[in-house]
Order: sequence, then structure tokens, then C-alpha cells
Amino acid sequence: MIDLLAPGLDIVFCGTAKGHISARTGSFYANPSNKFYRTLHDAGLTPELVSPQDVRKLLDYGIGLTDLNQSESGMDKALTLSAFDIAAFEEKMRHFRPKLIAFTSLTGARIYFGDKKISCGLQQRTLDGIAVAALPSTSGANGHWTKDRHHWYQLPEMI
Repeated sequence: MIDLLAPGLDIVFCGTAKGHISARTGSFYANPSNKFYRTLHDAGLTPELVSPQDVRKLLDYGIGLTDLNQSESGMDKALTLSAFDIAAFEEKMRHFRPKLIAFTSLTGARIYFGDKKISCGLQQRTLDGIAVAALPSTSGANGHWTKDRHHWYQLPEMI
């Protein structure tokens, strides 16, 4: 699966890697239990509820998608740390220069920054002046979703 990126986007969401269903279907956040697309709509980032099959529509709304690990798929705990290509991710972000980079899980942000203490919200550190936020995962496996989801609703203000 290729990235969904273009120059000048408002926000690029960065995951750790595709889940098994996403890898199989060729679409981001395709597991029916994942709240990603519903949350984008509920947070006011898309005027309509986009489906995983219509993921390219996100570009029309200034939204891009990528992952740190492009070579593996599955749950975060099953991924190989050496497969995360931080340099390639940074190169893409420097090239496309979105207004905001938002990691779609604390795991992704912690791997990117090399800091296990990262918490949700806008980060102090940037990527060459591009603002970076860490968000709770929208995965159905995230048991803390109810408590932490408010961070997603703060995104329009961060952009």
C-alpha cells in the first residue's frame, strides 16, 4: 500500500504500520472496529463520513496518511523495531511540508521521538518547524479510547 500524500496538506496522520485487514484490502484503517474515519468526521476534519474504500477523498480535505513501518503489518507488539524507517518518514515530511503531523498512536510517537514518556497532545518538539501531535489510537484494541479521545477533537485548533 502506498502513502496518501500531497504537498501542502493541513495534516498528515502517521501510524505505526498497517493492520492485517488494511494490508489485505489495500486501505488505511480498514478494520471495522477502528474508529479512525468516524473520528475524523466527528472532530470536524471531514464534512462527510469517508469510508476506507474512499480513502483518496481525504486529500480533498487536506488530509494525508502514512506509516513509520512500511514493510510489516499487524499489531504494534508484533512489529520489528528495525523495520521502522524514521529517516524515510522525515524525508517525506520535509518534502510535503504539512501544517501538522499527527501520530495516530502513542506507540508511533514514542518510536519516532525515541522517548517512552511521550504523552498525548501537541509536542514541544517539531520536525523542521512542522508541528507534531501524539494521539491515542483509534484501534478497537485501545482500551483507553473513552478517556483519551478528546485529543482528536483538539486537532482543528492545532492546524
